[in-house]
Amino acid sequence: MKIGCFSFNTEYGIRADVLARALEERGFESLWVGEHTHIPAERRTPYPGGGHLPKPYYHMADPFVSLAAAAAVTKRLKLGTGVCLVTEHEPIALAKSVATLDRMSDGRFLFGIGTGWNVEEMENHGTPGNRRWTVLRQRLAAMKAIWAEHEASYQAEYVKFERIISYPKPVQKPHPPIILGSATPQGRQRVAEYCDGWIPIDVLLKDLPPAIADLRERLKVAGRDPASVPISIFAFEATEDYLKHCRDLGTERVVVMVPRRTDDALPFLDKLAPVAARLAA
Repeated sequence: MKIGCFSFNTEYGIRADVLARALEERGFESLWVGEHTHIPAERRTPYPGGGHLPKPYYHMADPFVSLAAAAAVTKRLKLGTGVCLVTEHEPIALAKSVATLDRMSDGRFLFGIGTGWNVEEMENHGTPGNRRWTVLRQRLAAMKAIWAEHEASYQAEYVKFERIISYPKPVQKPHPPIILGSATPQGRQRVAEYCDGWIPIDVLLKDLPPAIADLRERLKVAGRDPASVPISIFAFEATEDYLKHCRDLGTERVVVMVPRRTDDALPFLDKLAPVAARLAA
């Protein structure tokens, strides 16, 4: 099983390029960074974790710029968005960002996606909160056309363009893996219908084994081989026993949270690296 690491990627924490180099030196598989373009000063939407919204959510750096910097100082480390809020991006521009980063990293990009939970935030970008999944699906379909075709067109309710030419194309074919971050049954259905992987946050799932079984059944019903759609997990717990439990459930990858401060992050990685090596063996 592969072990990756997640960073909130704040300006007061360890830099993405510094962390990426440290991860590759210690044999980790991947670096993942989150995304919030902003946080509205007044919100109706409650924080899913309960209580006040933690400070890092207000301070996340741009994921694509950060991962490009990480790509420049590494050779093997995979680079993932955890997750890119597709509802907050214009799809023609986002398709180019994804393709460019995949090119700059020589095909190491993992396109983790989601709609986001903050309704006011996505509304600031013109996405109606109650239509966010429709917006995401149409934007993904449009981007797939841009990545695959020399001259692409797409017509739907929220995305419309005729005969556009956009380069570069991604190194990975037909595109980087599209990995959905959602812990709900509806999210697992969306994975079965149009994604290449699943990456829920573990604390949002009451019981992981039934959720994995449910995804695999949905994939079979959709006519897809469950083995062709890898399962990853964002994990708040990084004990070896818990990571082994995830491995035994058949997950391909566990992504653990890294402490934000450099002085805390590097000792954490030193301690975790032997565990990751044992699980990868």
